Amino acid sequence: MQCLAVVPARGGSRGVARKNVKSLAGKPLIVHTLEAAQQATRVTRVVVSTDDPEIGAVAKAAGVDVIWRPEAISGHQATSESAVLHALQFLAEQEQYVPDLVMLLQCTSPFTLPEDLDGAVETLVSQSADSCFTAVPFFHFVWAPGSNAEAVGVNHEGKKRKRRQDLPPQYLENGAVYVMRNQVFREEEERFCGKTVVHVVPEDRALEIDTPLDFATAEVHMRARHRQGFRPLLPATPGALVMDFDGVLSDNAVYVDQNGVEAVRCDRGDGLGLSMLKKTGLPLLILSKEQNPVVTRRAEKLGIECLQGIDEKRGALTAWAEARQIPMGDIIFVGNDVNDLPPLTAVGCPVCPADAVDEVRTTAKIVLTRPGGHGAIRELCDVLVDHLQAKTSPSQP
Repeated sequence: MQCLAVVPARGGSRGVARKNVKSLAGKPLIVHTLEAAQQATRVTRVVVSTDDPEIGAVAKAAGVDVIWRPEAISGHQATSESAVLHALQFLAEQEQYVPDLVMLLQCTSPFTLPEDLDGAVETLVSQSADSCFTAVPFFHFVWAPGSNAEAVGVNHEGKKRKRRQDLPPQYLENGAVYVMRNQVFREEEERFCGKTVVHVVPEDRALEIDTPLDFATAEVHMRARHRQGFRPLLPATPGALVMDFDGVLSDNAVYVDQNGVEAVRCDRGDGLGLSMLKKTGLPLLILSKEQNPVVTRRAEKLGIECLQGIDEKRGALTAWAEARQIPMGDIIFVGNDVNDLPPLTAVGCPVCPADAVDEVRTTAKIVLTRPGGHGAIRELCDVLVDHLQAKTSPSQP
């Protein structure tokens, strides 16, 4: 069964400027939705409908086809349905591609998971429905103004108060996933077409991003989700943390004064995170190609062993690990650029900051949510400290 996922993404945004390409947890907002669609097993193709060159470039970089939306359906009053209908018509005319199902995905719902998309398709098929949407359980009491400004209960009897658990099942549309049978959708031109059913997802998928506060809230929750996902990817017993310097402990920029003296920017939060990690006894090493003595000075300030001016990092790392009898499979290495690929591919846990080059990001087992020099190492240290403390804490009865 062919299922086409269409992600509408206009360039204009009233609530948050350039919302669809604004960075959330180290990647453009729209990319979170695109990745979920690409990983879903029931989705056979993903396209982005946009009028904006930057959004189009981001979509193409993510490996997704772009359908350019005409100006007539690109304004703030344009509906998502119009974008999906245009995409279906374009693909039918240009490629003779007519899917069985069409899925409307909103990129303002970054917490959507691949299983939500697959679940919506499976619910639609299993219930012989024509359309299905995702929603979260709803246990709130809704009121509306009545006559004489009196409050009137909408989903309850007002003064005859029931317990939340005694309310009939209700669901809040989370604005994330809508799947429709193509033929029925094209006939009715509405996402809720024919027989409509609901696919229920957990309450933590309820957040939609429409305001700056939503973005800030999503950033906090996204970091927490990433950290929870990092721990299973770490070595069971980490042997050492080894870090490149430029682009990892610094932001990869260099400041040069009129006398040619170079300086770099580092993050104090990284330093605090490393000091906490040192207390666990985990060996730490800075391994850098950079010749500038600023690397050594920063390592001395942090109290961390340092090897700098190293052209062949993999050999140096291997020798360092053998001298300390640390298995390479137990080493965590953090790098950001192509010269870090040899050690990254030699260790058991390759890690990179959010702004690492593409070759490194695809090699890394863990991609941090923060850029280098802006808290990436602190993010990793926090996870490692929790991981190591959990291993040494006595089991609870």
